[in-house]
Amino acid sequence: MTYKLDFECDRTLPKNKSPTKKKLSISEKEPTLKMVDVDYLKKELEAEREKAKDYRTRLMYFQADMENYRKRVNKDFDEITRYGSQRLILKLLPIVDDLEYAIEAGKKNKRNNAFLEGVEMVLKKFYEALKNEGVSKIDAIGKPFDSSSHEAIEKVITEEFKEGTVVEEIRKGYVFKERVIRHSLVKVTIKPKKDSNQE
Repeated sequence: MTYKLDFECDRTLPKNKSPTKKKLSISEKEPTLKMVDVDYLKKELEAEREKAKDYRTRLMYFQADMENYRKRVNKDFDEITRYGSQRLILKLLPIVDDLEYAIEAGKKNKRNNAFLEGVEMVLKKFYEALKNEGVSKIDAIGKPFDSSSHEAIEKVITEEFKEGTVVEEIRKGYVFKERVIRHSLVKVTIKPKKDSNQE
């Protein structure tokens, strides 16, 4: 339904202007109301609530995944920062081994002491550099065999030491910032087998 109102108005204006008459119209529509099925609306509302719940659950999983990803990236970054020089150190260790073997051979020959002292000085500098980077030797001789830091390459039959004791070190092992980067190659004792005829 539409209402229409027409009226005229007189305005007093200055003397040099004549009054004007305007027609104004106001239109208004009557709002229409529809009868709505309440059960249908309840079902629609419940469906929207289920969707919202599903979206919220997905968002929570996504946030958890992102947090795990962030932690993993931070851990990898810390790992790279902490152990970034490990590859270089592993390449230097054979050189240290060779210097140690050269010194041992020089001590046996007892010749050219000046050269031997020079090699010992170089080796000492290597040790200092490795220590400054967080590298330390694994103490193996006389210790119980530990598979996390030792690698047995030979078994020595003896009753002089407790079984499973490291009696000789073939190659030194090293730890880099609490991580074993090279196992010690060692000889480990075992007890002799008892003869079944003896009592």
